[in-house]
Formats: sequence, C-alpha cells, structure tokens
Amino acid sequence: MGFRLTAPPLEGSLVRLEPLRPRHAADLAAAAEEDRSSYAYTWVPRADEVPAYIATRCGRAEEGTVAPYAQVSRATGRAVGCTSFCTPRAWRSPGRLDAVEVGWTWLGGSAQGTGINTEAKLLLFRQAFEGWGVSRVDLMTDARNTRSRAAMERVGARPEGVLRGWGVSRVAGEEGRLRDTAVHAVLADDWAGVREKLEKILADRTTLSPPRRS
Repeated sequence: MGFRLTAPPLEGSLVRLEPLRPRHAADLAAAAEEDRSSYAYTWVPRADEVPAYIATRCGRAEEGTVAPYAQVSRATGRAVGCTSFCTPRAWRSPGRLDAVEVGWTWLGGSAQGTGINTEAKLLLFRQAFEGWGVSRVDLMTDARNTRSRAAMERVGARPEGVLRGWGVSRVAGEEGRLRDTAVHAVLADDWAGVREKLEKILADRTTLSPPRRS
C-alpha cells in the first residue's frame, strides 16, 4: 500500500489547522457567504452545500488521498476556511512520501489579509518538509488567477510554468471545460529560506500591525 495522507492538528498563533469534521459546518457556512468577490477562479461551497462538501472531503480522507483541514481563527475560535494536503506521490518507495500538493484552500472574506493564510502555509510546509521529509510541495491554480499566483509567490513558492488543459475549470459558466493550470512549488532545498521568510513576515505583522478585529 502507498503512502496514506493524514491530517495531524497544526497549531500557530493566528490559526489552528484542525482535521475537517462535520462540527465545522456552521462556521464554514457563515464564512463562505461573506464577500465572495475573490472566488472567481476558486470553487467555494455556498452555505447549503457545506455539509456535502465536508462529507466528500472526509470520504477522500478515509481513502488516504486527501488530508483536509478547517482553518480555525485563534482570535475567535471559529472556522474561517479550509485547506488540504492532496495528490501524494511516493516515487522512491511505496511507504515514503516524496511530494505533495497544498490545495483546495479558501478563506472567508474577513479572514483574508489577516496573516492566517501566511501562517497556515508555514504550518503546512513545516509538516511536509520536517514531518514527512518530502522533496517538494506543489501549489496550483487557474493560470488566470493572478491574485492566487501572487499569493503563492509571497509565501515563497516559485513559478514553474503553465500546464495547458490541466484540470477542470472552476469558473461559473465554464462547467465541463478544461483550464490551464499555473504550477508553483517549494523544494526541500528552498525550505530553510522560505521558512525564514514566512517567520519574518509573521513577526513583522505582530510587531508593526495591531490585530485586525472582526
């Protein structure tokens, strides 16, 4: 049997990443109905779709192919979005994880720009590189999603190119069409520098900026 992904709880000062469970549904339904203007290229469930969304993600977690998380704000104790480990690849031996993707990430409007995304990436990268010893972490998005691509580069992922017709479009009205996918990645050799960069961003935010109030 190949490597099975798990979702160990990951704790930061701004966000706690908890394995996604039905108990997060009410908070996520509220978060998903905040300002949705940034979701043009990302599928985010509507409030009434959240229970089925969680059930689907948890089903894939049981298969070991996805490790889904609820992103819980430490300030409020409420789930404000989701993220996942996915697409595990074991190239050298079946039981050793060589590469993994971080994806299916979204945050409610009020949680965007608060540092939660930055700290969540730090926690996920640290688990991947230091916990599992992977060689690379991938981040992918619709090639048209300039906002997401810029965010990936801010957290230290390097652009590696665009794969044409790679994946299904998540844009309303484009159901069934394929999209071009922009690929970014952090390699094991990059990790020390990326970790230092993310820790500095978070430290500067704490030092220079007052906490954002909900």
